[in-house]
Amino acid sequence: MGAGVIQKTGDNGRRRRGRGRSRPMAEINVTPFVDVMLVLLIIFMVAAPLMTVGVPVELPKTAANALPGEEEEPLSVTITGEGVVMIQTSEVARDELIGRLRAIAAERDSTRVYLRADGAVPYADVMQVMGALNRGGFSNIGLVTDTGGPDLDNQGG
Repeated sequence: MGAGVIQKTGDNGRRRRGRGRSRPMAEINVTPFVDVMLVLLIIFMVAAPLMTVGVPVELPKTAANALPGEEEEPLSVTITGEGVVMIQTSEVARDELIGRLRAIAAERDSTRVYLRADGAVPYADVMQVMGALNRGGFSNIGLVTDTGGPDLDNQGG
């Protein structure tokens, strides 16, 4: 991949026995690297919208920054506008929630869970589900919101 032409060192017109000293060119051809990166960029641009959880909710908007990513697929718990609780895309009754969460926590390395709640869900319902998440073994709870909400520090937004 781009070693280039080998140049001979100058011998000032003298003839030596054996092989002359050669040195490789220090230029690297980056065109194949750029081609691969562009293909990967296109693949990720196409695949990124498909990686969202498929339960439609109207998330509240905030000015908070996004959380950093992690290696394991994140567990997502959703509370729909009708108050239905879902783990990933499967519906769970509230009285079975803690048992299901404990079973899931036993199989996972991470205690991180993302809580998505419709903006119309009462605060008390969200806190009840957060308590169930904590009792189920998930102590690292991230609240998922949409960006573009009100900026409360009056610095613009």
